[in-house]
Amino acid sequence: MKKSTRKMQSPKLQIANKCWAALGSQPLLQANPAAALPLLSMIGQAQLSIEDMLGRLSRQFVEQLLMMSAESVAGPKHPGRQTGEVRWHGQQGGLINLGTSKLKITRPRLRGPAGEVALPGYVGLAGDGDLSRRIADVLACNVSTRKYTRVMYRCADEMGISRSAVSRHFVKDSAQALAKLMSRDFSKIDLVAIYVDGIIVARHHVIAAIGVDSIGTKYMLGLASGSSENAKVVKDLLGSLAERGVDLNVARLWVIDGSKALRSAIDQLCGDAAHVQRCRIHKIRNVTERLPKAKAYQTRWVMVQALKGDADAGIRKLKAHAKHLKAQHPDATASLLEGLEELFTVNRLGVTGELARCLGTTNIIESPNSVVRRVSGRVTRYRDAQMALRWVAAGFLEAEKAFRKLRGHNHIATLIRVMRPVPAQLKKAA
Repeated sequence: MKKSTRKMQSPKLQIANKCWAALGSQPLLQANPAAALPLLSMIGQAQLSIEDMLGRLSRQFVEQLLMMSAESVAGPKHPGRQTGEVRWHGQQGGLINLGTSKLKITRPRLRGPAGEVALPGYVGLAGDGDLSRRIADVLACNVSTRKYTRVMYRCADEMGISRSAVSRHFVKDSAQALAKLMSRDFSKIDLVAIYVDGIIVARHHVIAAIGVDSIGTKYMLGLASGSSENAKVVKDLLGSLAERGVDLNVARLWVIDGSKALRSAIDQLCGDAAHVQRCRIHKIRNVTERLPKAKAYQTRWVMVQALKGDADAGIRKLKAHAKHLKAQHPDATASLLEGLEELFTVNRLGVTGELARCLGTTNIIESPNSVVRRVSGRVTRYRDAQMALRWVAAGFLEAEKAFRKLRGHNHIATLIRVMRPVPAQLKKAA
């Protein structure tokens, strides 16, 4: 191998090549079975190495190593021999884990005075390991159960990766992930802004919430499902947050779309502590889609310019434009005037620049919604709402891996001072 090619290889592949070369240079391996034990130990304890070597290892080679391991315990196999403390007792099928897949092998059996004797190396290789977690990761990357075998290592007689087995692993893992998500504690996290939005998965409405703390870190807060996006479902989600340490009486910014159910639930549970910001992108789209193309371009420009400046001046500008549209486009006018004050909440709080753009729309939660649609798009039949909730949770947790700090987070301290002019009194410990 050329020096330049060797530099391009990953350290793991270089280790695998060295192990393979070392093994090939051992012509006396058959004569010295004990020499195979260090390799078996390496395979059992370092799954990473076996994953890299899997392209070259075959079932026959693994079986040969297990046979050598048995010889090191019971001695060479002789036909008809029935004496000795540990003796050969035939063979049987078995499964070992090779990284993320399972390999069907035939292994020797050993018996002693107390019964079955464990074969060195086999017990470690037969453990479940991280198979469930790996399957969930692969499915979250939009690989269907029917195509799962394509991303597994190609090795003879692979077992344990059928569609039903993959589905069982995912159900188990996703249920645990959902339970863990809904039990997260936020009592020690100062959430400054909370984004709430709904997504429909197979006619099941799921409300999701993402929070941002005082340093701009994002958190997946929780989910709630229902037959429709109504106030009760939102109350269930907010109630769950309250039980897990989110004080709903603390002033914070709530970023929502135009849903009346969301607004009603926030009003009832948070009262005056809630500063509600309507999503500007949703509002602009709702207005312009009711207008002909020429008027839509003009209205979009007017709304964008009005939202950049002072709140009172912007409201006056939009009301004047609504008056201009009223005669020929009453639907667009009604949409523009509905919830107009809440479009300027971040302006009144003194938020500008990148932070205003991030807090003025629900894009922070819309982006994970697209991941949820991609992850759940492979499912053709949802049996119940719980199944839909598990898949939505899997999508949001997959999106959470790519969460970054909120843009403009350096100015969140200014927002906090405006929303909370008087420091909140800490509750005395009970």
